[in-house]
Amino acid sequence: MTWGAVIALSVGSYVFKLLGVITGQRFSKYLAPGTALLPAALFSALIIIMSVSDDGSLAVDARLVGVGIGGLAVWKKMPFTLVVLTAMLSTAAIRLVV
Repeated sequence: MTWGAVIALSVGSYVFKLLGVITGQRFSKYLAPGTALLPAALFSALIIIMSVSDDGSLAVDARLVGVGIGGLAVWKKMPFTLVVLTAMLSTAAIRLVV
């Protein structure tokens, strides 16, 4: 990342903060449904990037299998501890075999 990009992102962040301070509560009722979904979307994006990226290139390996099996465990409404353990053990098993 270049210094220009860092400066541009910093300026953009401060502009958005300033807009929030200036507008106050005028747009909060319109933006509230979307902002409630942002943490889940950002967390999901972080998980996907960490599971399929290896030094900037696409890597399909045991991590992706673990995330998939963890996703299935969430879909089956398993407790969070079991979801993490299932994903972890499946990733370890795939790495052991391969």
